[in-house]
Amino acid sequence: MQGNQPHPATPLTDAVFLVKRGGKKRGNYNCGRCGLPKKGHKCPYTGAENGNPDRDDDVSAATPTAGNSSGGATVLTPNSVVRPMPPARRRALSFDDVSAAESVEEFETEGFDLDDGSDLERSGKLPMNCLWEVFKRLPPTALSSAAAVCRGWRETAKRMWRAAEELRLRVPAKAQIGLIASLLQKCPALLRLSLRFESDVDATILACIAFSCPNLHSLEIYTSDSSVNWIAGDELSRFISDKRCLSNLKMEGCCYLGGFVFSSTSLSTLWLSDLHSLTRMVFNCPNLREISLNFSRQENDNTDLVTAMDSLGRSCPKLQNIHISSMKLSHDAVLALSAANLRGLRMLSLVLGTDITDASVAAITSSFLKLDLLDLSGSSISDSGIGMICNVFPDTLSKLLLALCPNITSSGIQFAAAQLPRLELMDCGMTIPENNNNNNNNNNSEQLHHIFQKLIIKHNRLKRLSLWGCSGLDALYLNCPHLTDLNLNSCKNLNPGTVMLQCPNLESVHTLDCDNKLIEAIQNQVDNSFPTTSDSKRFPDGSKRVRVLPYICSLEVVTGKKKRAL
Repeated sequence: MQGNQPHPATPLTDAVFLVKRGGKKRGNYNCGRCGLPKKGHKCPYTGAENGNPDRDDDVSAATPTAGNSSGGATVLTPNSVVRPMPPARRRALSFDDVSAAESVEEFETEGFDLDDGSDLERSGKLPMNCLWEVFKRLPPTALSSAAAVCRGWRETAKRMWRAAEELRLRVPAKAQIGLIASLLQKCPALLRLSLRFESDVDATILACIAFSCPNLHSLEIYTSDSSVNWIAGDELSRFISDKRCLSNLKMEGCCYLGGFVFSSTSLSTLWLSDLHSLTRMVFNCPNLREISLNFSRQENDNTDLVTAMDSLGRSCPKLQNIHISSMKLSHDAVLALSAANLRGLRMLSLVLGTDITDASVAAITSSFLKLDLLDLSGSSISDSGIGMICNVFPDTLSKLLLALCPNITSSGIQFAAAQLPRLELMDCGMTIPENNNNNNNNNNSEQLHHIFQKLIIKHNRLKRLSLWGCSGLDALYLNCPHLTDLNLNSCKNLNPGTVMLQCPNLESVHTLDCDNKLIEAIQNQVDNSFPTTSDSKRFPDGSKRVRVLPYICSLEVVTGKKKRAL
């Protein structure tokens, strides 16, 4: 026997046979035959009318009579009603804006099983593609909390962790290394990792990352003021050599490295800060394109930068961006770097090198001919060095930073602005400090003439100008139509009557520690209807800035007042 078979005259669909094939699913509150909710529901395709709802072969709706069986005609009973075939329904929620074929294809792409719709029910009857988009925007802590809601959300969170390519974490002071390890093991496809530690960090975290993230491309480790980085140089060197896919490494608090030998063919970006007293620095990174080394400002630092610059220039021929900040920078270190064949160098930043002079500028201009950014802040160059810079880089240089250079005068700044037409950013902070002779009792007009200086800049492309700490200025004239940011912090001796700003696109003026009359004069020039000084806004960095409304056209200064042509 083949078991009970449905009568050939009964109008049944394939949904009837799907019920017993898959079995009843626990927690399914929809009818397995027609898809409608079970509560208060009477399915037209069951034997409920004859008191036997469990039979699938009920034929009381239409049966042939004995007298007419040979003719094939059917006789309907009085209580039977021929019900029309219901339209094809989904087994869960229906959405009018998404077709069934599109939903199935999207869900199968994400790896969800849609055989019986149980995934939709486990996720709170929310389509998995929608849930995926929501979870993708959650931070790690919120995603971990969402995984504890239900089984569907937990499975979606697991898939999210496995598919994650970038992760940014703040590690609290009381966090254990095991918690970080368990979290990283959830992300086998992780490519970019950023960790900010509020507690001490050692080489254990490097071993954990090396084991859990085999395909890591970028690693960033930041420390707080209260945390200490105990990673040694040989441990970091071993990590770099073992991670063959690592291309970006940024690390703070590297005061205990001692020395290192970096060897990697994939590393392209290297940032290390808080370095101190390195016994050796060896770079064997042929594809390195950007390097930033910030040394601590301690007088007992005995790092040999001359040897380090020589190794860097010879072993990394593809370098494009170099930033070195150290009080040990000298003319010999610049010569060692200039001797290398770094023809592709675009950015050179040598900061706090008081022994860098005009002779160092001559070596730089003869070796690097395509610089876009030059930062010699804290050096001892003079106006002659600025002249050499202008002669070599008139067509390439767009950013010039010469802060904390006491040998530069306003004439050198004006010459740079006139000879560098592509200049967009210029930082001349503390280059024109107030002369100490200003404190003498003899304050005649002839002495004041030698103390204070005037600055006149006219430039068509300059966007940002910083004159912070230039207390030796008493007059300022700017004609820069594209200037948006002007820093005049601590310019105490600027005379409000000798400040003229023809900058129609100016957005903010930094006026910390400036006289209120000067602030009022600047406000009157940019917009006569602007609020008084009491409404000036203080920003998080402590500076008080004058908010400037956008201009419709250029400015015309007539008798010290601004006139707008509408």
